[in-house]
Amino acid sequence: MQYDRYGLFIDGKWEKGSGSVLAVHDPATGEKLGEAPAATVEDVNRAIASAARAFTSWRHVPAWTRAELLHKAADVMIARTEEAAWVMTLETGKPLAQAKREWGLSYDQFRWQAEEARRIYGRIVESRAPGGRIEVHHEPVGVIAAFTAWNFPAFLIARKVAPALAAGCTAIVRPSREVPGISMLLIDCLREAGLPAGVVNLVTGSTETTYRPIMDSKIVRKISLTGSTAVGQQMIRDSAATMKRVSMELGGNAPVLVFDDADLEKTLDLCVPVKFANAGQVCVTADRFYVHERLHDDFARGFAARAAALKLGHGLDETSQMGPLINQRRVDAIEGIVADAKARGGNILTGGGRPKGQNTGFFFAPTVITGLPDDARAIAEENFGPIAAITPFTTDEEAFTRANATEMGLAAYAFTKDAKRMREASARLEAGMVGINSFALAAAEAPFGGIKASGMGREGGSEGIHDYLNVKLAQMAV
Repeated sequence: MQYDRYGLFIDGKWEKGSGSVLAVHDPATGEKLGEAPAATVEDVNRAIASAARAFTSWRHVPAWTRAELLHKAADVMIARTEEAAWVMTLETGKPLAQAKREWGLSYDQFRWQAEEARRIYGRIVESRAPGGRIEVHHEPVGVIAAFTAWNFPAFLIARKVAPALAAGCTAIVRPSREVPGISMLLIDCLREAGLPAGVVNLVTGSTETTYRPIMDSKIVRKISLTGSTAVGQQMIRDSAATMKRVSMELGGNAPVLVFDDADLEKTLDLCVPVKFANAGQVCVTADRFYVHERLHDDFARGFAARAAALKLGHGLDETSQMGPLINQRRVDAIEGIVADAKARGGNILTGGGRPKGQNTGFFFAPTVITGLPDDARAIAEENFGPIAAITPFTTDEEAFTRANATEMGLAAYAFTKDAKRMREASARLEAGMVGINSFALAAAEAPFGGIKASGMGREGGSEGIHDYLNVKLAQMAV
């Protein structure tokens, strides 16, 4: 692996760091991939200082120049697709095809935000003072810090760093300790594209040494997190001391409503691959399926049959359709949810444990459960794993009420042929994103984010760059 080749990235240079190291493992085998440097508090403070120095000049770089650099970064990323997919598969366990798709979504972010850099519009408001004029300007927030999760290790960085750089901010990236290699590769693409020293910095390491210096720093003006709701709540509290702006993409527990007029086969063809992509470790994945009672039994049988037919294996095997969970903690968590389902009288149609004959890595069989009450953990909680809980409903009103009975509000989905019902589902489902007959939410041109306990702020779309901009009013009088 490339941990020795790269390391920490501070002030435009790769360095080994002065702290300890982080062991990184292949979740499909449990074998050690290598050791990545762990930043010390001093390393993190140097990264902050580097970003602060770079901001004084980067903020004044013309938008068209920033855009050209981001386009060049996308070009470099495209050229390094095979390398990136290989690294990502080894670190996360996801199948190679899914890794390539994620890398593609990542460079899409740089393409889109490059163009958004050229479209940071102000406005002029007529003043009530004679001869006066009010100008509204947008200026970069300053130094930002991006905290990212392991499940989409390239895409999550791109969704934060691309709009920040487009806006004229400088960045410190702190990736999950499970997946340092792919973050190193992405940052090296920015270096190769010619990004000035200090504009982006990378620190890997423990929470103890990387978190507190960033949160305590008055230089860091904004933080963006993709992670759990509990971590997000703590970061919001910690950010209050220095009045940092925050963007939070937190947990989900997405419902899927399958109405009685849905095309059963087409719905299953979409739902099953999406549910088990990345072994279910996706914040917007469908967790709980509310299926009209007329379709419920056929839907459950079809879902279980398709799930049981999925081929599990190492992601580098191009025939594998689902890889492992990221670590033993996730296996333990999923086993706990299944145990609760059994205790609540659930019917496990397929899966429910480790695959037979799979003695290495952190694999868990695709699992389909029916017959659960709504307060069972498989329905009431985000399982973040390969569990699909299927339950019937009778009326549309019941379906909407049960779907919305959660503190989470990231994504929700509905399948129907009726245009009126499509509109009603879009309006009534309480989530930041709603898919109607589609799961395609994570696109560069679309604003991604949730409501309620699922977070605040948006990433992507024309809205994404505004989370990295301050609004300034200038009153002009003659």
